[in-house]
Amino acid sequence: MTPKNTQQWLQVVGHAGAFHVGDYGTLLKRFCKGEQQCYLRLMEDILKPFVPVYHGVVQHEKEDYNMMDNLLTHFDMPSIMDCKMGSRTYLEEELLMARERPQPRNDMFEKMVAVDPDAPTVQERAQQGVLKTRYMQWRETLSSTTTLGFRIEGFRKGNGECHTNFKRTKSREQVVEALDNFVESKRHIVWGYLRRLKQLRQVLEASDFFRTHEVVGSSLLFVHDWTGKTGVWMIDFGKTVTLPPPLTLDHRTPWVEGNREDGYLWGLDNLTDILASMVPLT
Repeated sequence: MTPKNTQQWLQVVGHAGAFHVGDYGTLLKRFCKGEQQCYLRLMEDILKPFVPVYHGVVQHEKEDYNMMDNLLTHFDMPSIMDCKMGSRTYLEEELLMARERPQPRNDMFEKMVAVDPDAPTVQERAQQGVLKTRYMQWRETLSSTTTLGFRIEGFRKGNGECHTNFKRTKSREQVVEALDNFVESKRHIVWGYLRRLKQLRQVLEASDFFRTHEVVGSSLLFVHDWTGKTGVWMIDFGKTVTLPPPLTLDHRTPWVEGNREDGYLWGLDNLTDILASMVPLT
């Protein structure tokens, strides 16, 4: 969305139809109870400046939506990027459910074969289907999720140029190339993002919400425009779940099933380090 056209919404990745532009600089996102609960808690946490301001539940065309600030409102012809954070994008309970009620998916089998025809096992090939968790784990081995703790989902430049083919962007060098393309080699934009990420990391390490939640499938939204204005926000909390007390996470310890660690801060450390390597120290 741009200030000059309040009906325009720039969606790069995600499910089509999940968003609608609301009035007065707001955005409507299809209702999710877990995400609603996260936003209600975040509005009371020190992380509040790093997430969209939440305005409650509204109805649109007889459906419920979570209403929040449209983060693009104050940018002019914004460039936007979605980075999915963490070392995994599936919850531990999803793994458990897949074992208890395995449901092979033909659509995910076809997606797998399209990327790598040799990836399916003999059994998967025979049933022409793969489990969702198997597909997600396999997909993450292709990307920088497993090597760096984050992955670029897609970006759109202010001129309308869109890039979403990052399924095999895995190495640090490939990530640098993609980020440099996004910022168009403009160092002042990188510096703006770096300042924001360092502030975010400091607040995350002191946040009660962050310490007591498993943050999976969440993204950082990067936004900048031709004026040099930059912003970074945490978005997408549909898979963020409260931990059973007294369990807490440090978000850097490697994940093994049962410890609930998500690798979010490990990914943020790597992302910050990569951006810092793109600009001179002086």
